[in-house]
Amino acid sequence: MGRMRENPRYNVISMRISDEEREHLEHLMSTTQKSVSDIMREAMEYFSAKYELQANLKRKAA
Repeated sequence: MGRMRENPRYNVISMRISDEEREHLEHLMSTTQKSVSDIMREAMEYFSAKYELQANLKRKAA
């Protein structure tokens, strides 16, 4: 039997990308030695932090 994960991931998301986007993604994978899933998780964290920072700056400016 497989091991139980502390944070299991049951959800699958798929998307369509162009040949150029796939080449770029494959380059990122080979450069970073990370999986597509890990790269996408990092991208979500990056954009979440970026937009949270922008929202905080707008609140301070108001």
